Amino acid sequence: MTDTWQGAPPPSGTGCVDCDLRNPLGWWLHLRRCVTCGHIGCCDSSPNQHATAHADSTGHRTIQSFEPGEDWFYDYDTSRVFTGPSLPPPHSRPVEQPVPGPADRVPRDWQVHLN
Repeated sequence: MTDTWQGAPPPSGTGCVDCDLRNPLGWWLHLRRCVTCGHIGCCDSSPNQHATAHADSTGHRTIQSFEPGEDWFYDYDTSRVFTGPSLPPPHSRPVEQPVPGPADRVPRDWQVHLN
């Protein structure tokens, strides 16, 4: 990894912002961080695919995994995974946050709801 990217904003929270605003509340499998604005959205395997929806609606084309132990980036324009600079912390969701999560929102049959 290279030096910290000074222009990156901090993450918008520790969970998917859009799932947290839904009624009823949503849940996610994995989380992704927008490099441009810090928006935390759920991955494409999650029922609502908010990270990609955010990229489509804003034009913010680069994300980073927001999962513990993962530091890969993804460019929607090129469909390529790459190594990028270190972004400002935190670098992932809390380790104690379950996958899928949040625990109180995940249905028993959650596997059938994945994309």
